[in-house]
Amino acid sequence: MRLGLNTGYAGATIELPMALIREADQLGYYAVWTAEAYGSDAVSPLAWIGAQTKQIHLGTAILQMAARSPAMTAMTAMTLDQLSGGRMLLGLGVSGPQVVEGWHGVGYDKPLTRTREYIEIVRRIFARQEPLTFDGRFYQLPYSGPGSWGLGKPLKSILHGRADLPVYLAAIGPQNVQLAAELTDGWLPIFFAPEFYRETFAEAVAVGRARAGKSLEGFDIAPSVAVVLGDDLKNCWMRVKPMLALYVGGMGPRGKVAPNRGAQFNNFYYNLACRYGFEEAAATIQENYLAGDRVGAALAVPDALVDAVALCGSRARITDRLQLWQAAPITTLTVMTDSLDIVRMMAELIL
Repeated sequence: MRLGLNTGYAGATIELPMALIREADQLGYYAVWTAEAYGSDAVSPLAWIGAQTKQIHLGTAILQMAARSPAMTAMTAMTLDQLSGGRMLLGLGVSGPQVVEGWHGVGYDKPLTRTREYIEIVRRIFARQEPLTFDGRFYQLPYSGPGSWGLGKPLKSILHGRADLPVYLAAIGPQNVQLAAELTDGWLPIFFAPEFYRETFAEAVAVGRARAGKSLEGFDIAPSVAVVLGDDLKNCWMRVKPMLALYVGGMGPRGKVAPNRGAQFNNFYYNLACRYGFEEAAATIQENYLAGDRVGAALAVPDALVDAVALCGSRARITDRLQLWQAAPITTLTVMTDSLDIVRMMAELIL
């Protein structure tokens, strides 16, 4: 198992934890990952980090596909890859309908089809085998639709990128996990619970790899895990609960009928908590959060849910709980922390 470090995205101001990142680089962490929502972007910090590190891989977890054309994403990835000496890991994701439609002004319908087309175009650009053409449902290259001048021509990237530049996909829903296993080099799950891997994710991963005609070998399963060190276990759990409450309770609608699906659509993280067996708690968390009671939402997060998706407690307890993560088919464990001591401890326990 390798280690990664997730820096997240900024709040009102951005300040990168460069001391942690440099330490991770020196300790032999495999990758550092940046993120974006609707404030700081993931690319600018990664370029800043790349200029101040030597060997650690540089990953986006994730670039929102709705924010950039496939060509722009490929251009960015190839540029960072060459500037960093081949350290780029391109992590992609669909984000959620609230951000995609509310912030980027792009429709969210058929996210699986959009993702498949997007990844295929990015791969073709990397491969550089022929001038780029594509005729899909959402992407047509050259474009000749409404507003076109009819002057578009197939182009080939001036920059010669790596055909094998690694592509990752963030996913937690069964169909999207299948897509990640089928089309990409790695999977970026959030709130991953290793003890529930078999019943929640294993089939989707197996189906996706089978569609690709590949085994699990070479497929990087790289979940992020919050690590909180301390002797007061209840306090450690409580430090994770607000984040879980935000995602389970606030990252999406409650019981909306999704267009063209004929089924109830809830937020992805709510659904994941339900698949882990926390249906009643998820409903309470969401009810409190959407009513504006964020404290009540956090207090409604079960200790057992936190313990399933995070590593909390004393060093001895974290060492013991780590066995669950090592028993799952995880290849890169990405640590979420702001503590230099935790960065060092995880290296001592794993590397």
